[in-house]
Amino acid sequence: MTLVRALVTKKPIGAIGGAIVLILLAVALFADRLAPHHFNETSLIDALQPPSRAHWFGTDELGRDLYSRILYGAQVSMTVGLAATAIAVLLGAAIGVVSGYFGRRLDLALQRLVDAWLAFPGLVMVIVLLVLLGPGLGSVILALGISQAFPQSRIIRGATLVVREHAYIEASRASGASHRRVLLRHVLPNVVAPIIVSASTYVSFVILIEAAVSFLGYGVPPPRPSWGGMLSATGRSYMVRAPWLSFFPGLALTLAIFAFNVLGDALRDLLDPRLRAA
Repeated sequence: MTLVRALVTKKPIGAIGGAIVLILLAVALFADRLAPHHFNETSLIDALQPPSRAHWFGTDELGRDLYSRILYGAQVSMTVGLAATAIAVLLGAAIGVVSGYFGRRLDLALQRLVDAWLAFPGLVMVIVLLVLLGPGLGSVILALGISQAFPQSRIIRGATLVVREHAYIEASRASGASHRRVLLRHVLPNVVAPIIVSASTYVSFVILIEAAVSFLGYGVPPPRPSWGGMLSATGRSYMVRAPWLSFFPGLALTLAIFAFNVLGDALRDLLDPRLRAA
């Protein structure tokens, strides 16, 4: 509650972003109840209808209600964003904490592995993983989670290097504490704040990458809607004739990325000790 109060009083823009995030999560959870139509319910008579009282965001070339498809698309974006970020954080924390705490040859070997992965463009590595894993929501989550774990590990390694030099770490070692106990009782609790800040910022980036791979045709296969897929499939083909097919998915994508970005910036300002002291 203290963090929420500080977010509202000191970072109102971040609080607005947090409220939008909660709304998006609620939409993702209850899309089947909120949507007036099923995402694949077609009606060729109503194809390419502009926004109206019957169809708030209009319809696509198959007469499917765009408003309903955007609500269901929130399920894909939120699921991929949160699940892939969780995988990235867990894997990145394991690599970063172990590398930063033990150092020496293990650190050198792990960091050269990270350097080799980061030498390739991130989007290319995601596409390669998706080709290997095959189509599907689970493949998209796993590919994005693995690809973002290595950048995450760099941030967590830096925080671990700072914590490792503190006097209480040396005192724990001198008292005979095992490495496992030092990691779990002293190192991990002190790098939680950077992990939370990094995770909140990376969610928006993961959502954007998911939209990019869906736009390129490597994301969640149709007919399940995703915002990037809607921009690619119908939005690009009917951009002039039916501009609402690209406007509303793009607006939803922009709103989600904005919300997670401003929330992540606010959490960074509140949780980072150096920024808080300043």
